[in-house]
Amino acid sequence: MKDDKTVATVEEYFEWEFSSQERYEYADGEIRLLAGGTPNHNFVVGNLLVVLKSLLKNQYYDVFVLAQRLWLRDRNIYTYPDIMVLKQPIELQEGRTDTVMNPCLIAEVLSTSTKDYDRSEKFLAYRTVAAFREYLLIDQYQIHVEHYVKTAANQWLLSEYKDPEVTLNLSSVNLQLKIADLYENIEFTAA
Repeated sequence: MKDDKTVATVEEYFEWEFSSQERYEYADGEIRLLAGGTPNHNFVVGNLLVVLKSLLKNQYYDVFVLAQRLWLRDRNIYTYPDIMVLKQPIELQEGRTDTVMNPCLIAEVLSTSTKDYDRSEKFLAYRTVAAFREYLLIDQYQIHVEHYVKTAANQWLLSEYKDPEVTLNLSSVNLQLKIADLYENIEFTAA
């Protein structure tokens, strides 16, 4: 692939995905190469995964990280959120065993190249999922978490956190996590 996006059918997208070493997002005919992550990106994702897996142990939720494809039916988008929590049973796209449809919580770690997309178009697309109730945007360059909670139809409440000692309430999965746990062992450098 010579550039970072191309136009294709869904079938061509799946062929491309299965023959590639890289991950791609499909957005209504457009295939986009997903950017690689930094060490801090991976540390934040790993920290959140450990916390969620630990706190949700023996509950009716599944936690997926990085490589799990999500289908946004109403937008005809296939994407790979950094972290997704799905209430059981998992809803799979009809005819597929590798594409989920019902996350209640999604977390994205922000990078300089994706932060605008994650806050706008991607969040707008995620909101078409009926089960989706909570969205975390986690900055990898400084302590800063944006937490969106669905409060009613077409209403989302934003809370922002910069204090590592604050405890965040994740209402969609009924648990609390400390902001400091997301940033454990991370050294910040300029973006």
